[in-house]
Amino acid sequence: MKYKLSSVFLLVAAACGHANAGECGSVTIADMNWNSATLIANIDQFILEHGYGCDAELIPGDTMPTGTSMIEKGQPDVAPELWSNSLKDALDKGVEEKRLRYAGKALVNGGEEGFWVPAYLVKQNPEMATIEGVRKNASLFKHPEDPDTSAFYSCPAGWNCQISAANLFDALNLEDSGFTIVDPGSSAGLSGSIARAYEREEAWFGYYWAPTAVLGKYDMVKVDFGSGVDKEEFINCTTQEGCESPKATMYPPSPVHTITTESFASRAPEAYDYFTKRGFTNDKMNALLAWMEDNQADGEEASIHFLSEFPEVWHPWVSDEVAKKIEAEL
Repeated sequence: MKYKLSSVFLLVAAACGHANAGECGSVTIADMNWNSATLIANIDQFILEHGYGCDAELIPGDTMPTGTSMIEKGQPDVAPELWSNSLKDALDKGVEEKRLRYAGKALVNGGEEGFWVPAYLVKQNPEMATIEGVRKNASLFKHPEDPDTSAFYSCPAGWNCQISAANLFDALNLEDSGFTIVDPGSSAGLSGSIARAYEREEAWFGYYWAPTAVLGKYDMVKVDFGSGVDKEEFINCTTQEGCESPKATMYPPSPVHTITTESFASRAPEAYDYFTKRGFTNDKMNALLAWMEDNQADGEEASIHFLSEFPEVWHPWVSDEVAKKIEAEL
């Protein structure tokens, strides 16, 4: 009798489990090929599976093909980290036609770009947090190959940010202060130049962006141009090759959204609600990316690290009941 009752309870529990999974069903999540995106995708997969009973699968993705496929084919169901500026018109049309939803902001501060100096320079001289202070102290920023000039480390050649960095170099009259542009050759070359400067506590000045492991490892201060953000100038001139008279403007934040299909949002409203609340600050993501790099961790390992070590961050994204389910799996 005990065996039969146990079997009944097991069957009922299994049936309930299947019913819960059925409410959410199969969910495909785009796993983009950069660290912050693959980390978020793995976190989403774990939470959807163990918190909401979804059958969640990661599939390879990238910005343009993922966005296009979601609009045209309704797959994948979720793009966890989509830098939406690059296909904003198409996404907006998809929302208008009730194919897509902007669920929330993956990066609550947006993607961040700017010209940076090490924090220890600003600690020694607070004026170094401004472009006037940098220009005034240009002689500190020694060029690696020409000690008679000062080094501004630009975005690697061939990247879109090389155009904006060069235009702002001109707009800020950095050449008049003795600066010349240093092409680091690659992302590794650029991050390596920051690491070397930090190891020697030397002056460094150049372009960088967040979220990145580098800004998680090294305390850097974004230089204030004193201009504020001029979005029209940035779009129409700063980012355009051959702009004749660029003007100073800070980089506007790049919107980074989580996009879902309308069909997913409609059939799994509780799971969809999670995406409306889930988001990372750049400081937190920088630190997580630094941990990934230091530990040579992949997205899955980093997701478990995050969920285990930072419950105060993710608990507000879900209900108490869902949080308990996730904690039990961890």
